[in-house]
Amino acid sequence: MAGEFGAVLRRLREDAGLTQDELERRSGVSVSTIRGLETGKRSNPRMTTVQQLADALALRSEDREELLGAAVPGRRGGGAGTTGEAEASAAGVGALGAGAAQAGELAVAPPAVQAAPTEAAEQLARAVAARWQREEEQRRIQDPYPLPVRWKAACETLTDHWANIRRLPPGAPSGPLDLRGRLEGIAETYRSIPSGRLVVLGRSGSGKSVLALRFVLDHLRSRTPAEPVPVIFSIGAWDPTAVTLRDWLTEQLTRDYPGTAAPGPGKVSLASALVDSGRVLPVLDGFDEMADGLRRPALEALNATTLPLVLTSRPAEYAAAVEETDVLTSAAPIELVDLTLDDLDHYLPRTTRKTDRSDPAAGAWQSVLKKLREPSPDRSPAPLATVLSTPLMVALARTVYSDTPEHDPAELLDTELFPGVRELEEHLLDNFLPTVYRRSRPGARGWDPERVQRWLGHLAGHLTELRTPDLAWWRLGHGLRGSTRTLVTALVTALVIGLVDGAMAAGFSGSLAGGVLDGAIVGPLAGLLFGLVHWFTYTVTGKDVQPSAVRLRIRGRPETTTWRAGPRLVIGALGGAFFGFAYGFVVGLLHAFSWNAGLSSALELGLIDAIVFGLVFGGAAGLSFCLLGLLETPLDIVSAVSPGSVLRADRRTVLTQLCFWAPVFGAAVGFGTGVVVDLLQGRLGRLVMDPAGSLMLGTISGLGGALGYTLTLTAWGQWCLLTRIWLPLTGRLPWAVAAFLDDAYQRGVLRQAGAVYQFRHARLQSRLAQGRRRG
Repeated sequence: MAGEFGAVLRRLREDAGLTQDELERRSGVSVSTIRGLETGKRSNPRMTTVQQLADALALRSEDREELLGAAVPGRRGGGAGTTGEAEASAAGVGALGAGAAQAGELAVAPPAVQAAPTEAAEQLARAVAARWQREEEQRRIQDPYPLPVRWKAACETLTDHWANIRRLPPGAPSGPLDLRGRLEGIAETYRSIPSGRLVVLGRSGSGKSVLALRFVLDHLRSRTPAEPVPVIFSIGAWDPTAVTLRDWLTEQLTRDYPGTAAPGPGKVSLASALVDSGRVLPVLDGFDEMADGLRRPALEALNATTLPLVLTSRPAEYAAAVEETDVLTSAAPIELVDLTLDDLDHYLPRTTRKTDRSDPAAGAWQSVLKKLREPSPDRSPAPLATVLSTPLMVALARTVYSDTPEHDPAELLDTELFPGVRELEEHLLDNFLPTVYRRSRPGARGWDPERVQRWLGHLAGHLTELRTPDLAWWRLGHGLRGSTRTLVTALVTALVIGLVDGAMAAGFSGSLAGGVLDGAIVGPLAGLLFGLVHWFTYTVTGKDVQPSAVRLRIRGRPETTTWRAGPRLVIGALGGAFFGFAYGFVVGLLHAFSWNAGLSSALELGLIDAIVFGLVFGGAAGLSFCLLGLLETPLDIVSAVSPGSVLRADRRTVLTQLCFWAPVFGAAVGFGTGVVVDLLQGRLGRLVMDPAGSLMLGTISGLGGALGYTLTLTAWGQWCLLTRIWLPLTGRLPWAVAAFLDDAYQRGVLRQAGAVYQFRHARLQSRLAQGRRRG
């Protein structure tokens, strides 16, 4: 539809007698965006952009409908898509504008405000579908076909009153729903529950996460525009005692889909508007992965809302939480059942190569499966049959034996090697990594399996200590103690700024000794001050250095988040003033002592320099941060998000900030020094600052300040400093960390969950963490 929209826009613009430049001035949409839309280079125009263009062209109702119809597939002709969108938009505006209506304000929002959450929901649906389709292919769920995950209704003690689940009025007769089903019918099972609340219970490795993935894809295929968008959230990372459910959902949505950080209606982000208006259906995966003391408050917080949702958990952990408080209100629970020998007979032989030419149908698993059907003396199931009753262990067995011809699965029947279920499971878990890393991948480097075991063990222990399943690249440095992290940050920042300052000072002054002295003064001071800022900003508060959810747009007119400019001005001015005051006081003292001045003279000179540099650096930092805020524009919702793409996007943003901030801040310092000296001349005594000194101060301050900000206050800077330098230097991670993590994902050791990695299964993470502790 992008080509049709461009043709319609061009025709309507020409009919109005406007050039692209004139349309830019009228609409506020940049000429590059208009040109891209008309040529088809830009697809999926935002509804706010379409509304701006329609208003600027002063279109009649039929022309406006034609333009909107070209932008939104299915809108023309009054079809079902149009009706659904209108209903969803009206519902969203009703929910978001309730407060305004009660206050006596105009209840009907402008068209752009009405369209924003609806269009954002449709873009989110496309992004979610594309992401989990890729993830399903990566996990080989359809190769050769999905394992037959089945379920039954859970026990009554974990089930709420059926009248609540069926949303029946008081006194109406009620009975249980038939909740039995298979993997391919999970979306239909969910839609048969009137309350829209489903709990999926299953023991470790039974396929809960695969079921959640399949639910999202199947629900999106049959979803109408009026229905919410299912989004998977790893609930194991939620602390219900620190943040509310809706705020946490908003944070996670912004992290995994950065475009939802864009401003929405009512001066809130699109993520907040989507969650608050019920356009997001939370699929909360991994309730059992929450810390022991958090499951009860989490269940209480879920019961305090009426949000439709899907929750997955192991039965024991969910039952313990229910025992402490209550069942999930209005939720229908189902429990996954074990795989049968018939399931294994149908699946495992189809995963092996045909090696016997005399009998092409024969494979390595036939004799093993036949042996499992033979009755044991005590009539108890064979340990291997018990182990292979879960999809996780079947997948591990396939990797170790089906995909590796030199391994014979018949050894799994050896009761001397593997006397019980625990030994078999540990054998499969322990041999998974050596097997996948013994294979060579095209274009991938070879990794030493022993080092891989140590590196992945460190990552597993890191997640266990943080009590989260999410392996976020911007939090890898949190495996260090807070004091160690701050100390390393301060030392490396001091070294970098000292070297840069010394080299540039030597170049300006022509004296190597002077440059070394200046670098020796400025480097440690800058490291100390930036280290303190990092300590108070992140270590003391316990906050993370989050990747940026915006980019800089210097050309054209950015759809800027202007609300950031004011706070940035204040924070930048205060931080710059603090740095300038400390820097000026130390420099003044050093100059006074080099002139053999007395203590009182040294303090006076230090105070004068502190005031001058405090004003200079405060004004320059406030101006620079304010301009950065004005140039920021949100990312697109439909942008592909993966750990690697988020890292690259944050690197581009930080480098653009550095290239912009360094000259702006340097120019402001250089020019501001002369202005402040002129304004304070005579009031603080005789002040001297020659133009060459101002130029040198501005150049060094611009580059040094930008480097210090990058290393201490940005996610990419901390990634470079801690994850790319310190952790590899101490042997905890490889030097090529990003390549290693991506390779582990390609080999099936890790999985992607939006902007973060996770271990393929909690059992694998736990086993690696145990191995690390033993080592």
